[in-house]
Amino acid sequence: MAGTTIDFEAVYRALPGMVALLTPDLVFADVNEAYVRGTGRSRESLLGRYVFDVFPESVNAPAANHSHQLRASLLRVLAGGRRDSMALQRYDVESPEHSGNWHEHYWSPVNSPVLGPDGRVRLIVHRVEEVTEFVRARGLGGDTAGQVLEAELYTRARELQELNNRLREAHAREREVALVLQKAMLPANRQVGHRAAVRYRPAVGALNVCGDWYDLVDLVGGDRIGVSVGHGLEAAGVMGQLRSALSAASRVADGPAQALNVLGRYANVVDGAESATVVTTFIDFDRNSITYSSAGHPPPVLLHDDGRVEFLDRATDPPLDARPDPRPRPEASTVFSPGATLVLYTDGLIERRREDIDVGLRRLAESLRRHRTLAPEPLADTVLRELLPPGGATDDTALVVVRL
Repeated sequence: MAGTTIDFEAVYRALPGMVALLTPDLVFADVNEAYVRGTGRSRESLLGRYVFDVFPESVNAPAANHSHQLRASLLRVLAGGRRDSMALQRYDVESPEHSGNWHEHYWSPVNSPVLGPDGRVRLIVHRVEEVTEFVRARGLGGDTAGQVLEAELYTRARELQELNNRLREAHAREREVALVLQKAMLPANRQVGHRAAVRYRPAVGALNVCGDWYDLVDLVGGDRIGVSVGHGLEAAGVMGQLRSALSAASRVADGPAQALNVLGRYANVVDGAESATVVTTFIDFDRNSITYSSAGHPPPVLLHDDGRVEFLDRATDPPLDARPDPRPRPEASTVFSPGATLVLYTDGLIERRREDIDVGLRRLAESLRRHRTLAPEPLADTVLRELLPPGGATDDTALVVVRL
């Protein structure tokens, strides 16, 4: 009914399923009535206690290592900020009244994050479906049929859990290979120079790392360099092709817009370059000017030496392969005083789920303004530390800081 105030605490208490709220330290913050009934423990005996102190591994099935499986699931939620469903678990619970008296339970847990405004996990919703009676159910064939059902269900659940573990291990190995390839394809330190600091942080838990990239290149004619960053949905192979193509185009182009025009035509014939974004800047140190053009990418930030923050957003166009129109891409220029700082980045630095991108841009601007006296290397580290979640971002992040 419109205008009705809902008592969400009462709703939580009355939920029919077993639900507990855990802190990031895996301590009970709250439990509902169904959780109290299902575990046979009072609410007071649970709150403020570490979950695995309350529910240690059963002495009846030490080889199953169920507490390890639950701990791994909870840590995945903390690291990735995403829901994690577990296979059916046998998790025996010791009687609170009789030490050493264990009761057999079969639970189907689901762990979900509660995110704060900054995108960090503040709580974990630990929901448990009690399926012990179902597992114990006996069919028309008598006790033997019921035991077969129980054993089959439990065995298949354990096999699924083991398969998930093997897939995660394979995922981790392939991810390491991708990271090595990414490191080999990005510019060497000698190409970066003393004026700039570069950083790359892979997404937490993602296999397709290396979709983000950066490039710095010396330009012909005077004291000029080109600085670019890009973001794509594919991994290192496509990243390398786009970076190399833009690096070559920048050396012969009249300006950044022309370089992006060439790169856009090239991207149309590269599989995996769909929806790729890039921004490129030409910095002229003789004229103290920056000319820039963007293909669907977040705007670079020019931090003036007086603390003023300028977003370079006056030459923004659609992503590389999203323009059937052959007209030239837009281009704009601005000026700077020596000592200013130019910052290019990818969206992993500023975007958070369920948050407007302007919030992330303001967060970046405030961080840069506070730490504007730092040299490029410590400034890059500080910005990453302040803007990325503690457990890492769910998207790749590339960052370039250039002292002008």
